[in-house]
Amino acid sequence: MDEITYAPATGLLSWTWLLIALPAVGAALLLLIGRRSDKWGHWVGVATIGTAFALALGMFVSLGGLDDKSAVTDLFTVISVGDLEIEASLLLDPLSAVFCLLITGVGFLIHLYAVGYMAEDPGRRKFFAYFNLFVAAMLVLVLGGNYFMTFVGWEGVGLASYLLIAFWQIKPAAATAGKKAFLVNRLADVGFLLAMFIMVGAIGSLEFSQVFNGAEGLSEGTSLALGLLLLAAACGKSGQWPFQTWLPDAMEGPTPVSALIHAATMVTAGVYLIARSHVIFALNPTVQTVVVVIGALTLLFGAIVGCAKDDIKRVLAWSTVSQIGYMFLAVGLGGAAFALGIIHLLAHGFFKAGMFLGSGSVMHAMNDQTDIRRFGGLWRVMPITYATFAAGWLAIIGIIPFSGYFTKDPIIAAAFARPGWEGWVTGGAALLGAALTAFYMTRLFVLTFHGPKRWTEDVRPHESPAIMTGPLIVLGLGSLVAGGLMAGSVTEWLTPVFGDQPERHGHLSHMQVTLVTTAVVVLGAALAWALFRRGTDEAPRAAAWPVRLARADLGGEAVNRGLFEGPGRFAANASVAIDARGVDGVVNGLSAAVGGTSRRLLTFQTGFVRSYALSIFSGAVIVVAALMVVVIQ
Repeated sequence: MDEITYAPATGLLSWTWLLIALPAVGAALLLLIGRRSDKWGHWVGVATIGTAFALALGMFVSLGGLDDKSAVTDLFTVISVGDLEIEASLLLDPLSAVFCLLITGVGFLIHLYAVGYMAEDPGRRKFFAYFNLFVAAMLVLVLGGNYFMTFVGWEGVGLASYLLIAFWQIKPAAATAGKKAFLVNRLADVGFLLAMFIMVGAIGSLEFSQVFNGAEGLSEGTSLALGLLLLAAACGKSGQWPFQTWLPDAMEGPTPVSALIHAATMVTAGVYLIARSHVIFALNPTVQTVVVVIGALTLLFGAIVGCAKDDIKRVLAWSTVSQIGYMFLAVGLGGAAFALGIIHLLAHGFFKAGMFLGSGSVMHAMNDQTDIRRFGGLWRVMPITYATFAAGWLAIIGIIPFSGYFTKDPIIAAAFARPGWEGWVTGGAALLGAALTAFYMTRLFVLTFHGPKRWTEDVRPHESPAIMTGPLIVLGLGSLVAGGLMAGSVTEWLTPVFGDQPERHGHLSHMQVTLVTTAVVVLGAALAWALFRRGTDEAPRAAAWPVRLARADLGGEAVNRGLFEGPGRFAANASVAIDARGVDGVVNGLSAAVGGTSRRLLTFQTGFVRSYALSIFSGAVIVVAALMVVVIQ
């Protein structure tokens, strides 16, 4: 492997820190100024993200003109102990540049949409402060020039996500969901911390270039531990098995939060970490295999559960779990598939953000109802929301010429390209996931917009205002053209990061994979259309055990309660008992013993001189007797 180096930033690229400073200052202003900015504070939030997007676009163009395609900005020294120096540095290269465009571009559209969506909320100014803080933390994560800075952004995203998911904290479900997301992510983040400890101990640095250049010298056991620990952190942040349970519960936050977390930012952080650490993962085939297994397992897990949900946002949430599984599968396959995972991530940012915001538009029209069994026939009264949601639906199931066709089909082909029986297993899992995706997304689309009206009497559906439909139109267009525009260009753009990787050819050709995938997608969509075009029964009824299992999240919550919640409660209760009866018992017992002894000794304080004289005489007799015994012996 050639030595990896990064060039110092010059010109416009030396202002990379401003990308982070803009939303960070916006968040600080809105929080410090307080209620005085309630009437206009939301526009400060929108303006900072819009300006950051314009700056990121300019930097993207400037980076393209450089030969080495990298720019490092050293801000200040954070830690200097012996030979270890950790700098607060920022790295802008092809990988971080595309993430910056996604975060600020899609983030700007979501901010703009939120102006209308949160118009009646008394805490709108604070909401936009948290929104800006989230984007700033995500930019620190992807622009960090070393693992320390990436970890700072990593933890910042965790904090901001808690504040946003639990924004409506007066709702017990929202408060619980925020705490759940925070705690599950903290549990997985232990892997990141331990991985950094290994880097410092084995390589002596947290700088990307030094870690990657020194990774080849690691023992097989060390590289395995390092890869698995980074993978654990990535699974937690991206909602992959076994840490997937927090992500659907995050739907308790406002819909713009769901779009920002599930489409363009937080859930993509795990994919970014694996892609950034591709040198470490490529060194150990065992780690790559584990990534592939988790990706394949999660994409099927999310798709199966998504088939059984009736809440419009939860269907989309489980869809995100499944689609991130495709990205994990791609980056686990290695080689040219690294770029395929990033391309699907970028396309997913468009169509999933569009569908989440579209679900918010539907909820806005339906008095905040989320049960798709109570929708139907909305295409007539919400034509813009319908058209843009349809673009996202066609993109996610992979119908040509929509973006998913150009991003998901190549991942399925790469899965089939694995040698031997592994190719058939991974490719088959990816293909089955595509069929299930077509089924549950068509079910969602049909029950929401088609079929007979199943509205409750208190709703009068209507189209959302222009400030909400405008971003929907842009994201709908992105769902249509983004995949085709990015398919080849992004792969070439990312070559300086991943290297020139040869394309693998396996059991099936790309054309064969395309034909088979299209066939199963059409079959899955047709089956859902046939089953749900006339609506569905809302009354409780007996269901087959697979449906009941899927509605119970395939036992995911039960496993979490058994493995984490139960032992955690036991440990907490045990610690309380030990503290109360052990530590406090010893202290209180000692105090009681001293107090009891002192009270007994008080009985000897009679105040009579003759009693004291008798005591002295008795003591003297005892002492003399003891001395005589010693002398006689």
